[in-house]
Amino acid sequence: MQKRVHFNWFVVTVVIVLGITGFTRCMDRGAEKTEGNAALQAYEEFAGSNKCVSCHTDIYNKHIQTAHYQTSAPATHSNIAGSFDNDKNSITYPNGSVIKMEEKDGKFYQVAYMNGVEAKRQPMDIVIGSGKKGQSYASWNQVNLVQLPVTYFTQAQQWCNSPGYPNKIAFNRPITSRCLECHTTYAGEIIEKASSKAEGFKESEIIYGVTCEKCHGPGAKHVDYQAKNPADTTGRFILNPRSFTRDQSLDLCALCHGGKLEKTKPSFSYTAGEKLSAYFNWDTTAKVAGSIDVHGNQLGLLKSSSCFLQSATLTCNNCHSLHENNDLFTYSQKCMDCHSTEHGNFCTEKSVSLEKKKNNCIDCHMPKQASRSIAVILPGQNFITPTFIRTHHIAKYVEDTKKFIEGIENKKNRK
Repeated sequence: MQKRVHFNWFVVTVVIVLGITGFTRCMDRGAEKTEGNAALQAYEEFAGSNKCVSCHTDIYNKHIQTAHYQTSAPATHSNIAGSFDNDKNSITYPNGSVIKMEEKDGKFYQVAYMNGVEAKRQPMDIVIGSGKKGQSYASWNQVNLVQLPVTYFTQAQQWCNSPGYPNKIAFNRPITSRCLECHTTYAGEIIEKASSKAEGFKESEIIYGVTCEKCHGPGAKHVDYQAKNPADTTGRFILNPRSFTRDQSLDLCALCHGGKLEKTKPSFSYTAGEKLSAYFNWDTTAKVAGSIDVHGNQLGLLKSSSCFLQSATLTCNNCHSLHENNDLFTYSQKCMDCHSTEHGNFCTEKSVSLEKKKNNCIDCHMPKQASRSIAVILPGQNFITPTFIRTHHIAKYVEDTKKFIEGIENKKNRK
């Protein structure tokens, strides 16, 4: 049952991000920027994931199903999570004004109505968020991007006021390059508009989603070389994250999962394999797990865990395959690499069968917890509804273990 957290409308601002190691580069990659010199990557350096499919078909087909790949996309009927049906497509604000989600001539809009009269119509151009937790929507205003006032909250399966917006209609919250740095692979050439402090972007130079080149580096030269030299299997002009050191691997994930980073170089300067601290001011010390929200700083939670502290090699990639979606069973098998009857440190809970333990370590030791940052105010309510995200602080959770055992018993009784 969701906890209801009461709040002051004028104090609480919630943020949703509905909804992704020696530095090793291949020897023939050519002239590269040196670490920390902030040379922006060029759009022409990227090949696009569709160029990877001919040689890496299985990986590509699995990767496009992941939340990373789907974390941004053009706003199309298949990409937008919320309903446009007449009885499900609007939210009403305290002053009686309404925003409706409408489709017209193949385009999707958020339309504001004041006293029943249309006051503003803004297109939904970009989906931000895979929809697993929720989605926000971006709209082009010349070269600038703004977040639209209505967000879709998956847990409640309904539209709601976008987090960070006042509880009234507004269409003016700018989307920054730092937002796009975690929700796209590349956001084009950043343009400063003389008449505005807001950042501008080239619409034609956005590579949506966290794709292959976010972790493997720009691949145009690699694709061109391999097309001309198909027999060469050494992987020229591309990065192989498997060869990264532990710190390089952690830095790559920390770009978006390392908590609050304050950039000291332009967005999209950092490339996989480089030292993150050369591009961001970043507190790398592990804080007390209870002070870290379950969303946005998964690395901080992991680093506060005994599993991490007692290992010289553990990284995010020990458990996560970024090429495909994983399930609880797959993650649990990763736990067995260290925790097993052979090693003498396996689970000692006697009321759970050995098979059940091996199938699911995660619900007991990494339970879902209420996020303080991914939380929304649903229409007609005056309290925050949080989403529940799996903690990355690996530990013993007595109450969650009890719930897990009770769930097993309930299933037995229903049979």
